[in-house]
Amino acid sequence: MRSLFWRILATFWLAIALVAGLAMLLGHALNQDTWIINRHPGVKDLAEVWTRVYERQGPLPAQFLLERHRHRFHVDVQVLAENGQPVIRGTFPARAAAFEARQENRSGRLPWRRLTADYTSPLSGETYLFIYRIPNSELQAWHRDSLFWPLSAIAIALVVLAGFSLLLTLSITRPLDRLRGAVHDLGQTAYQQNSLARLATRRDELGVLAKDFNRMGARLQSLIGSQRQLLRDVSHELRSPLARLRIALALAERATPEEREVIWPRLAKECDRLEALISEILELARLDAEPGATAPVNLASIFQQLEEYARIVAPAQRVETRMDPDIVLSGWPDMLERALDNLLRNALRFNPEGAPIELGASIDNDWLLLSIRDHGPGVDEAHLAQLSEPFFRAPGQTTAGHGLGLAIARRAAERHGGELLLGNHPEGGFIASLKLPLSATGSTLPHPL
Repeated sequence: MRSLFWRILATFWLAIALVAGLAMLLGHALNQDTWIINRHPGVKDLAEVWTRVYERQGPLPAQFLLERHRHRFHVDVQVLAENGQPVIRGTFPARAAAFEARQENRSGRLPWRRLTADYTSPLSGETYLFIYRIPNSELQAWHRDSLFWPLSAIAIALVVLAGFSLLLTLSITRPLDRLRGAVHDLGQTAYQQNSLARLATRRDELGVLAKDFNRMGARLQSLIGSQRQLLRDVSHELRSPLARLRIALALAERATPEEREVIWPRLAKECDRLEALISEILELARLDAEPGATAPVNLASIFQQLEEYARIVAPAQRVETRMDPDIVLSGWPDMLERALDNLLRNALRFNPEGAPIELGASIDNDWLLLSIRDHGPGVDEAHLAQLSEPFFRAPGQTTAGHGLGLAIARRAAERHGGELLLGNHPEGGFIASLKLPLSATGSTLPHPL
């Protein structure tokens, strides 16, 4: 992955390296004697040419070369042997040498710059010391002309840095603008999943962020759609008992006392059904609220309460329990009890008399399976995926319950970091299982309706 961190770091260090390199270059160009000796036209290659003329043609041509050179470039030259004595007269007058000595003793500023360089002849092996004196005015004029290259290097470096900075800035600000637009669309519930498709293909932190944002946006859009659908379903489910209550009340207003005695039980029954429906809706909503801290779950106690409930509401039914005694689970006991209670109610509703309802708790690797199996007719495979949706009732079950029991069980399982498994048992009947992680203590993120 091309990390944005390394891109910024590389650009930063590249800028430092260019600035440091240019600073060194300018220092050499403006202050170093070696730079002047190697590049000034009045000094460059003079030692080699003079040595060749002196050793091949003698002192007079060598002296003439220096004088001609002084006339052309305004540079005075002295050549000393290894013993410190002048090889030839040179072009620097004795009076000028005395003046230079006095100024140096007084630490005064000289009107010229003195440079020295050694040169060893490849023919004779002799070493000569060349002393150059370049007038300050001449040197400043040459500096002005010779600064073209370093200034050009600075300009090129600035252009390169500006280009890198621009590309780096655009590579950050453009994706951030697209993310800002996606956040705005998400806030207006107009988010489109493909709005960040190109950005998600980037192989850096912004690409990872875009992928995560796409997943979050898709999830939120799905949840918003589910919430709207749930509100429509709630409105529909509440409208039916309210309509029946209105009809019964209208009939009671015109009925005789004897007829009212028949209508009142119907009113009470509709009120009970409406109260039960509202209780289940509130229970489903409470599962999306913060449940508080987890606690150890006593599965043996929960299973015992479920058996007692079955004996009270369905004395003809029989419940068989199988539970691993080594199970240790942390979670929200009331939430699990309500989920298992809803699963047991469904089993009691469809299980035939004489066949046992199997209540079990077993460990499968790092998962805990809490299952309830009945020996009823089961459910058509085409409807299994929809069973846990709020207010969905499979064909043949339209008069039983409100379709919220399995939705409550599913949300309880998701709160614990697990899932609700629904299916037909291979040996007949229907089996519903809560698959919960043994190592987790629950989901930390609320799941909106």
